[in-house]
Amino acid sequence: MSRQIILDTETTGLDPKEGHRIIEIGCVEMLNRRLTGKNFHQYLQPDRTIDAEAEAVHGISNAFLADKPRFEDIVEDLLAYLRGAELIIHNAPFDIGFLNHELQLVDPAYQTMTDYCTVTDTLVMARQMFPGQRASLDALCKRYEINNAHRTLHGALLDAEILADVYLAMTGGQVSLLLGAEDRTAQSGGGSAGRRITQDVSRLRVISASAEELAAHAERVAAITKAAGKCLFEA
Repeated sequence: MSRQIILDTETTGLDPKEGHRIIEIGCVEMLNRRLTGKNFHQYLQPDRTIDAEAEAVHGISNAFLADKPRFEDIVEDLLAYLRGAELIIHNAPFDIGFLNHELQLVDPAYQTMTDYCTVTDTLVMARQMFPGQRASLDALCKRYEINNAHRTLHGALLDAEILADVYLAMTGGQVSLLLGAEDRTAQSGGGSAGRRITQDVSRLRVISASAEELAAHAERVAAITKAAGKCLFEA
């Protein structure tokens, strides 16, 4: 069973080496490309002030966080939730760097996040798929026609939910391929059936043949026509 966790964090600033801390963690769980609703969401008391630039991005204030737990209070629950999963993160080095920093502050005996989970970076995926084009989460929402109008400020759980939709669109456009006996029965009334795609296939990428491939195809069709007198693939 494939278990993936889409994860995002909000922080007091940009660099943990400057003493910045995590103030929000948002996680969305998927099993076999299905959202389960078993999410993890926690605000955290950072024991330091939030940079004004960071607060302008996420809108989280020190006053709001005053009564929230600290990372050390939730670390075991978080690791239990994440352990063994594939983490899907946009710009993973940022979030993983902060998580590793927090783990070390609690206890240097903790391993790094990649010892507990595998990590897939959707920013790297986007740059490989669309070289030279914008690869921010907002840009990907626009490309895949995913509504993010409610995203006036950044938020860890909200961004994780949006990234889940983006990731599914980037990796095939379908929420899941249903191949089990239960799904075949539901689709065909008890008979055999093929795969059922559960999301709009119009979002699937169309890869057109190159000029070289079209020329090679035309040459092959011409050879078949010359030899056989007729080719079904001839335009």
